[in-house]
Amino acid sequence: MTVNVYGAGLAGCEAAYQLAKRGVKVRLYDMKPHKKSPAHTSDNLAELVCSNSLKAKRVGSAAGLLKEEMRHLGSLLVSCADKCEVPAGGALAVDRDVFSSLVTNSIKNHENIEFISEEVSSFSDDEISVIATGPLTSDSLSSFIAEKFGEHLSFFDAAAPIVSAESVDMEHAFFESRYGKGDGDDYLNCPMNKEEYEIFYEALVNAERAPVHEFDVRDPKVYEGCMPIEVLAQRGVDTIRFGPMKPVGLRDPKTGHRPWAVLQLRKETKSGEMYNLVGFQTNLKFPEQKRVFGLIPALKNAEFHRYGVMHRNTFINSPKLLNADFSLKSNNKIFFAGQITGVEGYMESASSGLIAGINAYRLATEKETVVLPQCTMIGSLSRYISDENVEDFQPMGANFGVLPSLENRPKDKALRGEMYAQRSLDSLDKFIFDNNINGV
Repeated sequence: MTVNVYGAGLAGCEAAYQLAKRGVKVRLYDMKPHKKSPAHTSDNLAELVCSNSLKAKRVGSAAGLLKEEMRHLGSLLVSCADKCEVPAGGALAVDRDVFSSLVTNSIKNHENIEFISEEVSSFSDDEISVIATGPLTSDSLSSFIAEKFGEHLSFFDAAAPIVSAESVDMEHAFFESRYGKGDGDDYLNCPMNKEEYEIFYEALVNAERAPVHEFDVRDPKVYEGCMPIEVLAQRGVDTIRFGPMKPVGLRDPKTGHRPWAVLQLRKETKSGEMYNLVGFQTNLKFPEQKRVFGLIPALKNAEFHRYGVMHRNTFINSPKLLNADFSLKSNNKIFFAGQITGVEGYMESASSGLIAGINAYRLATEKETVVLPQCTMIGSLSRYISDENVEDFQPMGANFGVLPSLENRPKDKALRGEMYAQRSLDSLDKFIFDNNINGV
């Protein structure tokens, strides 16, 4: 038995690995390296296009719990992430090049995986397949999916710029994590006083943007977490000062006071040669990015290794099309995984690939497919994207709101997170044992 996996991003690589380690032969298709989407640059698989952060590490947080569940399920992607972590306070951030290399080597050197570099424009209804072509699905395959199912949505996503560390003016920057979390140098802070911020703000909201054909970035289908900084700023002069540029938990050592606004920079690599502008996803034209972001004192001479870009994201209307095991309601041989299903976030995408891969294996070996317990983050997300009662379907990332309420819900937020996590992991471990999920 051979299973097809289309797309070698986070979800596709995780799905292929879960199948292969269970002894199933996999044909993994991806158009790299011969062709890339507008947002991809590397020949490696599982490329991180936007941020290098995989969100919070703490197991008592929603994002941290999701990753811990994946560890219990034997995730390849989390294992690779743990091996190439870079300092980021309470977040799990990775050296994106090392991360992609680790995943690529694991996939291409696996005896049960045949990697096929080919652009796919359709797939068969008669073979077990996992469609994990992601938010940047090619035009040809995107058209095929739209024509085949008639339930097709798209939105746009934006990436933040990356600057060289040596070009940051340290006379106007300082190392510190909010509230002292992390090792103290996880984030490089670029403070601004009130006058500097107001000059920057006026330039930002009036800057020239790159054209996005047949689309308005103010459209509600732009995922809120990836809203371009210039669009977010148009909501009001203080919007970004209480959002990506919030100064809370920080104190400028030069003044002894909290700044009026702060841009945080996060390491792209362990060596700290490059920094990502946190929360500064943008669709400004490249010269405008250099001009406007250069108004931030610490970035007045910044050298940009990558400018921010905006690109199309595609996802299907999963509540109408998918079961909670990620298979099609109309054909249980076809599984979808990743952001194309409407899960939002790197690890959320990988987790859906993990479950789709496990279930494709179970179907191939005539076992019943599984849906994880609802009290787990992965189980709740899979139920959300397949809930027929969801009317205005939008991408969803890990959050405690999708989990069933606790019986004795404490007022303390941190304690609540720990209780959610303990309940989830206890239930998950029992489920894994009862269903021999990790049996190979």
